[in-house]
Amino acid sequence: QVQLVESGGGLVQAGGSLRLSCAASGRTFSNYAMGWFRQAPGKEREFVARISWNGGVTDYADSVKGRFTISRDNAKNTVYLQMNSLKPEDTAVYYCARRAAIGAAYDYWGQGTQVTVSS
Repeated sequence: QVQLVESGGGLVQAGGSLRLSCAASGRTFSNYAMGWFRQAPGKEREFVARISWNGGVTDYADSVKGRFTISRDNAKNTVYLQMNSLKPEDTAVYYCARRAAIGAAYDYWGQGTQVTVSS
């Protein structure tokens, strides 16, 4: 059983920064791509960023490109999301997830961490 636990959310003013962490249980973390998603109130969950198993490939939603950076430390079983130049529209619950295989769905999800950006 895989468990993903997000942390690092909070309240920040517009223009500020936060770094989210997602700690994974299990010894096979480094075998899998990971992703970050977010869901704002009244909206569907949306893709934010993803990273390949070794960190060599990353991809971002257009809305966060140039402001957010995804990274991972396989020795620590942790994936990060550095968020800079935050905007009120970034307010959401942020979730990390594990991708089962290339092109496959995300099969394990964390419980989420709230990010609130005030104007």
